[in-house]
Amino acid sequence: MGNGIAQVFAASGYDVRLVDAAAPALDRARGTIEKSLAKFVEKGKMKAEERDAAAARLSTGTDLDALADVDYVVEAIIEDAGVKRELFARLDALTRPDVILTSNTSSISITVLGAATKRPDKVLGMHFMNPVPLMALVELIRGQATSPASMAVASDLCTKLGKTALEAADYPGFIANRILMPMINEAIFALMEGVGTAEAIDGVMKLGMNHPMGPLTLADFIGLDVCLAILNVLHDGLGDPKYRPCPLLKRMVAAGHLGRKSGRGFYQYP
Repeated sequence: MGNGIAQVFAASGYDVRLVDAAAPALDRARGTIEKSLAKFVEKGKMKAEERDAAAARLSTGTDLDALADVDYVVEAIIEDAGVKRELFARLDALTRPDVILTSNTSSISITVLGAATKRPDKVLGMHFMNPVPLMALVELIRGQATSPASMAVASDLCTKLGKTALEAADYPGFIANRILMPMINEAIFALMEGVGTAEAIDGVMKLGMNHPMGPLTLADFIGLDVCLAILNVLHDGLGDPKYRPCPLLKRMVAAGHLGRKSGRGFYQYP
């Protein structure tokens, strides 16, 4: 997600500093961005000189101090509230007081993240959809203390990125995953209970409901560990048993079968 977000900002004319704790991750990110930009040129959606300019606007590094003088922050680290709170506290101490701090979280409370800072009015959710360069939606989440001015800046920025911003309240899962994850979870229950094969379950949703991909394929694409983390947030935050993660999902994550990124999930990947 981080490299996709960085690519969209760079392609829209912004100088971007992409920071990660692991240098190999940054190398992979730059390679992914270069391939993605090349595809846009190949399909005639971007000129070669625009690709080169976008790539030149992107710098990478492992030192968080490189963000000390940035004008806007989008966090896209692991979906763990404690780790995110720690990072937001560091960003709060590092960046100028007027800088808006946003999270690409798909389920974690923005209010909780904002409370880790001295600027909760300038903390909001900016949930991009994956793959970021292709998907039009950005789900904007207003925390309890997020100011209208901060939301307006983020909404205007989405427009400049060529995205459509839709606002969600700060409840577990927001809108997207409040609806999506129970569907994926139910598809996994259906597979576990032998209602249909993975191919049949996905095929019904593709051919019968006109979804571009089936829920099990989508779960593999998202990452089964991420799906489980989001369902746990929904279950813990809302206390409703309908959000209970399927035992098969928990077992697959425990086995390291995480989907595309591990080479094996509901399907096998080369």
